[in-house]
Amino acid sequence: MHVPDGFIDAPVSLAAGVAAAGAVAVSLRGARRELDERTAPLAGLVAAFIFAVQMLNFPVAAGTSGHLLGGALAAILVGPYTGVLCVSVVLLMQGLLFADGGLTALGVNIVTMGVVTVVVAYAVFRGLVRLLPDSRRSITVAAFAGALLSVPAAAAFFTLLYALGGTTDVPVAKVFGAMVGVHVLIGIGEAVITAATVGAVIAVRPDLVHGARGLSAPLKLRVGGELVDAPAAAAAAVPVAARSTKPVWITGLVAALALAGIVSFYASSSPDGLEKVAADKGIDQKVTEHAAADSPLADYSVKDVSDARLSGGLAGVIGVGATVLVGTGVFWTVRRRRSADLTAASTAVPAA
Repeated sequence: MHVPDGFIDAPVSLAAGVAAAGAVAVSLRGARRELDERTAPLAGLVAAFIFAVQMLNFPVAAGTSGHLLGGALAAILVGPYTGVLCVSVVLLMQGLLFADGGLTALGVNIVTMGVVTVVVAYAVFRGLVRLLPDSRRSITVAAFAGALLSVPAAAAFFTLLYALGGTTDVPVAKVFGAMVGVHVLIGIGEAVITAATVGAVIAVRPDLVHGARGLSAPLKLRVGGELVDAPAAAAAAVPVAARSTKPVWITGLVAALALAGIVSFYASSSPDGLEKVAADKGIDQKVTEHAAADSPLADYSVKDVSDARLSGGLAGVIGVGATVLVGTGVFWTVRRRRSADLTAASTAVPAA
């Protein structure tokens, strides 16, 4: 659902940019409460993983594909404020390096794909978690529902922006029906990916899932080549905070590199939901060339590499690497700012 330049006029795009900047500023402050020494590097990994999975377009209808938006996944894994930042980092990297999503439409994309999906998904998720039994299965079910609803919500919000500042004269009702209809189907794929990923992390490290705080996984011991639950006394001897996040980080990074570098070659080549609706309804008549169209990585391929499989794979690997570096840098900076604030507060001398 990456909106290109030219779909939305300049005044509405500017207003969306201001709203996006405000949302990012609020999220930077809120993320200080969500991030700690263990989760800051994992947040960068979440951004890279979303980048990788967004390359895997899946078919949803005849001639139409969809891809992960990622807001629900990020919000549940690392928190809603950090989730907005994760999606924003991904969209920034895609726009600057890969000419995916317009630069003047960056604010539109951040608000639509980042803020709206995070707010809707996390609200649904938290509401269901309160109603369902306190279990890992409930977390997974709630993640599925939140992700499912977040995608058509983003499609509906795009339609609102189009109603306010669309550059073509297409009836809003037709755009709304087509956008929400196809994105309900895409939402199913989003829900499956989100629930599967959240469930996989919860199975081994629920302490690293923001939305599953309070759940705990039994400590495993290898006995005779098999993993078994450790006795309660042994599990208590290893505090959650002391467990290394390195295995999770390495596994996640390898998975992201494999998805972007290898599996992405087999992704659907059909246009995604927004592209298909735009072509069918004629709302792409005034689309303009991307400012980064001459980027050596434009369209997720490496310039001057003739082999399509190699070119796409290298572009995916570069994208994952760049996103994890930029994301981790942002989140470590936010984390260090929180540490500095806490230190200043603890050393402040009360006024007499």
